[in-house]
Amino acid sequence: MSGSLKFAIIGCGRIAQRHAEHIANQGKLVAVCDVIPEKAKALADKYAAAAYDEVGRFLQEIPGVDVVSVCSPNGLHAEHTIRSLQAGFHVLCEKPMALTVQDCGEMINAAERANRRLFIVKQNRFNPPVAAVKKIIEEGRLGKICSVQLSCFWNRNEEYYRNSWKGTRALDGGTLFTQFSHFVDLLYWMIGDVKEVSGFTGNLAHAGVIEFEDSGVVTLRFYNGAIGTINYTVNAHKKNMEGSLTIFGEKGTVKIGGQYLNELEYQDIEGYVIGDLPPGNPPNQYGQYQGSMSNHDKVYANLVEVLSGNGIIATNGFEGLKTVEIIDKIYSNAKQV
Repeated sequence: MSGSLKFAIIGCGRIAQRHAEHIANQGKLVAVCDVIPEKAKALADKYAAAAYDEVGRFLQEIPGVDVVSVCSPNGLHAEHTIRSLQAGFHVLCEKPMALTVQDCGEMINAAERANRRLFIVKQNRFNPPVAAVKKIIEEGRLGKICSVQLSCFWNRNEEYYRNSWKGTRALDGGTLFTQFSHFVDLLYWMIGDVKEVSGFTGNLAHAGVIEFEDSGVVTLRFYNGAIGTINYTVNAHKKNMEGSLTIFGEKGTVKIGGQYLNELEYQDIEGYVIGDLPPGNPPNQYGQYQGSMSNHDKVYANLVEVLSGNGIIATNGFEGLKTVEIIDKIYSNAKQV
């Protein structure tokens, strides 16, 4: 069925280029849309697709399309997803799912009413060390999870935010949404739901550049009794430094590290060793910056399997909502300094 699937993309920025590459491997890209006509035309010309600069006309004139991939700015994800679902298309929405819990709920309801599937991009779940640790947690090899430490130490300088929707509260939302929502997703996916949050956030080195925090120190209490911390910043000097997740269980300790959770840095597990991990994909490249590991190929492969009736959805709308809910708890309860 993969060769018969037809896709369209809303938003033709950098991440859309990655989506288009993998769409070409799984089906056919037939239309793209961006409010900047030049961006839409450039992407459309590369894949022999139709270009649009207005979402309403785009959704009306693309009959036969199976899936709309939403790659627009964060603050537009809900609107573009809901309109695409209402027009009768399945939707793959980039992270974060939305900027509010209410919007996430409305997206899920729209999918149910339209009887269409809503997929959320959470590609870090496919990182080989992440998948391996998730497996041993499910097998009980770490025993009871006692505590967890998430470290997100990246760099985003003034040039990154210049002349962009990034850094604005309305379209970006915050550092946890744009830079680290994949990391927060892994806390929920691997450890469980978060009950209580406290901490501090502050804009310590980007005053006048962004409208929200550039750093945060957060403590968490999970419903299962585990406790944890998130220490995050985009103030690492000149380049990304680390993205790591350390898990302390009754029967073992593991640390997934590297710049973007791509390396198994430490393991000491009672009676077990994680070995023979396959090599992972390289990170997404954003000019002078790297992002999370580029696993969009696996995201699209899962989408095709699900729509062909032979797969289980990797990340559904409810799981996308839980990430936003945890971030909302952090922003609502952490004190600004």
